[in-house]
Amino acid sequence: MSITPSVNAVAELPGQPSVLYRWTVLLFVSLTMGCGTYYIYDSINPLERIFIQELGFSATTFGWLNSAYAASAILTLLLGGMVIDRIGTQRAIPLFAVICCLGAALTAASGHPNTMIAGRALLGLGGESLVVAATTVIAKWFKGKELAFAFGIKITIARLASVAADNSPGWANKVFYPHGLSTEPSWQGPLLLAVGAGTIAILCSGVYWALERHAAGASRALPIASSAKRNINLRQSLKFNPSYWYVVGICLTFYSAIFPFRTFAIDFFTNRILEDHGGLGATEAMRMLAHQQAGGFASLLPLSAMIATPLLGLLSDRIGQRATLMMTAALILMPAYVLMGYTNITLYIPLCMMGLAFSVIPAVMWPCVAYLVDQSRLGTAYALMTLVEQVGFFVLNLAIGSANDHQHAGLGNLQGYRLGLLIFSGLGLAGVALTVLLRMRERGPHGHGLETITAKSSTKF
Repeated sequence: MSITPSVNAVAELPGQPSVLYRWTVLLFVSLTMGCGTYYIYDSINPLERIFIQELGFSATTFGWLNSAYAASAILTLLLGGMVIDRIGTQRAIPLFAVICCLGAALTAASGHPNTMIAGRALLGLGGESLVVAATTVIAKWFKGKELAFAFGIKITIARLASVAADNSPGWANKVFYPHGLSTEPSWQGPLLLAVGAGTIAILCSGVYWALERHAAGASRALPIASSAKRNINLRQSLKFNPSYWYVVGICLTFYSAIFPFRTFAIDFFTNRILEDHGGLGATEAMRMLAHQQAGGFASLLPLSAMIATPLLGLLSDRIGQRATLMMTAALILMPAYVLMGYTNITLYIPLCMMGLAFSVIPAVMWPCVAYLVDQSRLGTAYALMTLVEQVGFFVLNLAIGSANDHQHAGLGNLQGYRLGLLIFSGLGLAGVALTVLLRMRERGPHGHGLETITAKSSTKF
């Protein structure tokens, strides 16, 4: 028996917050998420080679920094989702923002791998729960006709933080090389920038808290009532329909193919650029320039998502066809890794392909959950999906780091990256299969409207 799409589950209520008020809430929640999770998480992406040279890391040890984040998220996300459903996002978002900032501070405190891994684990404790809480806020404050577009705007704002992190060797050059370009780079300075981002997240979460408090004080009706008095029932919380689980599988394959790739991408791009400019004999100035250019290439993914995600959200709201859009994205993603590893084609082409596919997921996949799950369980549903996603992050960060070490990937041996790129391509193939299954179910008698519900057909949320 299918669940009635939640897009039709809640009637319009009097006293709705104004459009400006809702979009102000969206702005500060997105800034909290972007600074507290996205920037801090991606702040280590340009640092792999610096950690290897200055701190004696291996690629596998570097992979552990993000795998520790994922492991912590796996252990705490489901509980975090139920806590969000119980105490509400008004309290949860500032709490998780503080935890993220503390994780960034611990990571920057010492160059010892165990301390840094502990800091990343603490970041994982708060970071993904913060994303879930922010996602739940969007579902609470926006009507069906705006939902996908609001998700797209949220991601656009958050991705600015990822772009800033990827390009930090350029705009924060003096932080990376505090004693001059000809001296050894700093491993700690860029991590202290992440602590600053965490502080901004705390401030923005305070503004959001005040906005929620003011809305409650003004007796404004919100689309989702508080569930603070509900008892937590773990067994009941995990009962979802098959379409939801297909979406969870799609989330696993897509995000496991994107974010662990970004962990190692700057090192791969740097060495690929250097191969054309002296290889092992490249000057230190050329190595620094290649590092900056590699950050620019890596930022194409979040940059393209910033531009395309809101547009794809508008398209999804207008035409429906959500499973079809996700299937198309999976077909685009799969060959991108092969092009990078087995051809000399400019990186712009496969990265633009990845960026387009990457944009579909936040614009289409995350809003789908609101159509598949009862609104009182959205926090748990998003947390569970994010938990499964983090399982993929944990496994893939370690697997790709180990593959690169085993194949001795690096400058002078670009072929060593191919095994990892083939693994990512395989995930794209699995994503194609899952999107096909979702599309078949949603076009059948047990569908929930993912292919048919549009802004014109939806007047309630």
